[in-house]
Amino acid sequence: MRRHFQMFADYNRWANRRVYAACEDLSDEDYRADAGAFFGSIHRTLNHLLVADRIWMSRMTVQGEAPKALDVVLFDDFSALRDARAAEDQRIIGFVDGLNDERIAGDFTYTTISNPTTITQPLGPVLSHVFNHQTHHRGQVHAILTSLGGPSLVLDLVYFLRSDGSRWM
Repeated sequence: MRRHFQMFADYNRWANRRVYAACEDLSDEDYRADAGAFFGSIHRTLNHLLVADRIWMSRMTVQGEAPKALDVVLFDDFSALRDARAAEDQRIIGFVDGLNDERIAGDFTYTTISNPTTITQPLGPVLSHVFNHQTHHRGQVHAILTSLGGPSLVLDLVYFLRSDGSRWM
């Protein structure tokens, strides 16, 4: 399972880079406009992804600051957000690289944010959730980008595997 999650961590970084590159040329108005996504705008959705990853990484590593709400805007500036995203992606890769199958199969305990409850569950399904959550919200950003006339991004895992991620095949 470790290799599987390493592939997803690498794919996650690759897909995030593509999304951020597509957002670079947006006007500030388009970037911040409420487009009806769960968190409204591209700006707020990208912030949410960073928030969620910091929360999960804090839970899994017992290190780092965890935001107290899912809709916090950590960075108002696009460049600062992009840099923080890149650093978080690297942090996720480093975390997954340090895992072994025993740890992945083992339980860990954390407290939820929205409705504080203590949860104990295996780490593996949580890692799957973290990567699936990224894919879900990147899809929302992609939909907003295309509605603004932007390029239709190729973000499929299989495309990654056929290109930059060929080492995982």
